[in-house]
This record gives sequence, C-alpha cells and structure tokens, in this order.
Amino acid sequence: MTVVLGIDTSTAASAAAVLRADGEGFEVRPPPQRLLEPPAHAAELLPAAARALAEAGLGFGDLDAIGVGVGPGGFTGLRIGIVTARALAASGGIELRPASSLAALAAGAGEGPVLALIDAKRGELFAGLYEDGQQLWPPFAARPEAVAERVRESGANPLAIGDGSVRFRDELEAAGVRVAPAESGSHTVSALMICRLALGTAAVPPETVVPEYLRAPDAKPR
Repeated sequence: MTVVLGIDTSTAASAAAVLRADGEGFEVRPPPQRLLEPPAHAAELLPAAARALAEAGLGFGDLDAIGVGVGPGGFTGLRIGIVTARALAASGGIELRPASSLAALAAGAGEGPVLALIDAKRGELFAGLYEDGQQLWPPFAARPEAVAERVRESGANPLAIGDGSVRFRDELEAAGVRVAPAESGSHTVSALMICRLALGTAAVPPETVVPEYLRAPDAKPR
C-alpha cells in the first residue's frame, strides 16, 4: 500500500496527516476555533506535516505520494499549500495527487447528505453537496441565502459543516438548514480524508497542480 502525506490549507487552519502502508492514519487536526483565527500556514504547515510523520514513525523519505487539497478556498492559503506540496514532491521524487478540499470536508463528516461550506469571503460561500462519498452538486460560489434557497428547492435535508457554516450559521439556520454544533470537529478539513481521496487519484506532474478558485482573485491588476 502507498504511504501518503495529506495536507490542506483551504481554510485558516493548516491540516496534515499521514496514511501509513498498513492503513493506519496519523492526523494533526486543528481545533474548530482555529478556523476563526488569522491563517498562519507558512509557519504551521510544515511543522504539522513533520509531526504527523513522526507520529507515524516515518520521515519525508518514506513517502510514496503527497495528496494536497486544491480548494476551493482562500487564495493565499491554497497557494502556500500547493507550492509546499509541489516543492516536496519535486525535491523528493514523490508522486503528487490533487484532491478536492470540499470533498475531503464532506468525507470527514460521516454518512448521510452533507453540505460542505468553506468561507469564500466577500459575503459568499464555496459550497458542494455530497452523500456517502458521492458528489451531488458540483462546487460553486454563492451568497448564503442563495445556498439556502437551493437546499430548499432540492428537498434535501443535509447537515452543513465547514468554516462557512460557522460564519453564516444564523442565516443558514433561519432558512431551515441544519448546521453542526460549533465545537464539532467536522468543521475542519480532514487531511486524512485528503490522503484517502489521493489514493483514488492519478499522480500528475507537480507543475500542473493549481488552486481551484471558482472565481477571480480579489486582487486585480491596475
């Protein structure tokens, strides 16, 4: 079995995990409150990856593949995570496999319909609907009320998770959308799920892995 390092920086929290060849996972999963704090991926990501490897009794040289969350999510965070993954893969001759951050978020919530929501800033959400590992809605960006209206029209009764559901809890619950408790660990993207998704993804050249923003960047050229 492949030894995989999974990392994700789509939210303010830096997530890292190792899936060992024997199937055992070792994850550094930040607490839910970290999602509401300023991001510090440049300082936190590599130490988190090193800690996950140490807990697994492995080093970077033991890796067969790196799975990286490519979003959607924060522009700066995604760039840091993907550049880090590309550099590790290129320097170590390790396979690089991209994975959807929304799909990993949903997979970490367990069974049943899940509305994965990542804060897109500008008063919007990155959203995707999943059930038992299957994508029901392709990821899209919209305001909370538009997401809630789509849920109502679909007749679904999903559980909303992610930092987007935490930020817009009042708006979503007022529209009848169920939101996981604030202290739930399901609000953070699981890097272990990034590892598992990566196992089902083909390796690609590191330079071809880019963020999935879903919309234009905030910064625009003059």
